[in-house]
Amino acid sequence: MMRIYITLSIVLITTGRAAAQKGVNSLYSAFGIGDLEERDYSRNFGVGSAGIARPSGQFLNELNPASYSAMPMQMFYFEASMAGKSVQYNSSNNTQSAGDIGFKRFAIGFKAHERWGISVGLMPYSRVDYKMLNTTAIEGTTENVRNAVEGSGGLNRFYISNAVRITKNFSAGLSSGVIFGPLTTVDSLANDAVHTAHNQHYRNLNFTAGLQYQGKIGEWQLGAGATYRFATTLSGSGDFSIRSSDETILYQDKSTSAEYRLPSQLGLGLSATSGNITWLADYRLQQWEGLNAGKADFKYVNSERYSGGLEYMFKRMDYYGRETEGIALQAGAAFHKGYIAVKEQPLEDFSISAGVSIPTRTGHLRYYLGLEGGQRGRSAKGLVQENYFNVVLHLSLRDNWFYKRKEL
Repeated sequence: MMRIYITLSIVLITTGRAAAQKGVNSLYSAFGIGDLEERDYSRNFGVGSAGIARPSGQFLNELNPASYSAMPMQMFYFEASMAGKSVQYNSSNNTQSAGDIGFKRFAIGFKAHERWGISVGLMPYSRVDYKMLNTTAIEGTTENVRNAVEGSGGLNRFYISNAVRITKNFSAGLSSGVIFGPLTTVDSLANDAVHTAHNQHYRNLNFTAGLQYQGKIGEWQLGAGATYRFATTLSGSGDFSIRSSDETILYQDKSTSAEYRLPSQLGLGLSATSGNITWLADYRLQQWEGLNAGKADFKYVNSERYSGGLEYMFKRMDYYGRETEGIALQAGAAFHKGYIAVKEQPLEDFSISAGVSIPTRTGHLRYYLGLEGGQRGRSAKGLVQENYFNVVLHLSLRDNWFYKRKEL
């Protein structure tokens, strides 16, 4: 067991360092509140991040808070994820590559009662990471000057989720979250003689409700799930400053404030298991149209995501001679129309994914490796095309922390 704790400690140290790195430099994160994190960096990753109808029997499934009622009693869950990304950007006259690695998820979970499951976790909600070079005219002259606009930061989501099994087949859950984080924009001249910095910090509560059904028809174990994330308005406070090259403050306004509205999100999911094979399919919708003020270079559009896949589970004998889950192989795909349209063109993202989950000999710890390749935007439509490849490492520990031995 000591080996398990050492492994998890190394992952936490690595993800803590990796979270500070940046380099993806996505142009599209300059719009709105950045790139929204639509993927699930758990064992759902390899099936297109589908899993709204999936119970949390072997891992923690935050795609539906109602799933936590399926956790076994006397089990404590500890999970951590990190991901690496490599991107190639293609436009009509330029090609560029970038990549980085970072923390994606941390969560714990346990059963407080036979019908009541709890999970607590932290994950990214959005990410801002871009740098754009522009040519700006100097007012009153015929001269132009080069300037750079750089954005960084992003929002995170800390949550506490509760699930209750209402009947034998139905469960309900509620995820209470706090969305928070900084967004920073720095605009500097080419000679870096002076630059402006706009720092904004957003925060507010956000709630997601979920329902889940699990039943059996013949040899098929069927599942259905639905989630609803309530709309919320993020409150922002920050400052605006003008600084010289040596960071001397020439002007500062500490009273800047802003609001940003997040729409509700509807999610629907289905699952079907027969023997060793599980099929999954999800649909998610966010209605962004009419929210917030768009700019000349982009507008808000309704966001939709379709995803699905299959998982094949090999059976094996555990440490005590009982049949249990062995290695799991996955394949999936997803199509996502983002919440931003650039040059009247919606940002469409198509990806295919695969994953493998490998248990240790005792079954307490599972190593998961997920792979994904995809494309966002199309250079043929005048956009910057992103060809990307993601690698995810997810560790899931289950331990009998609440088990008491009986003395004879």
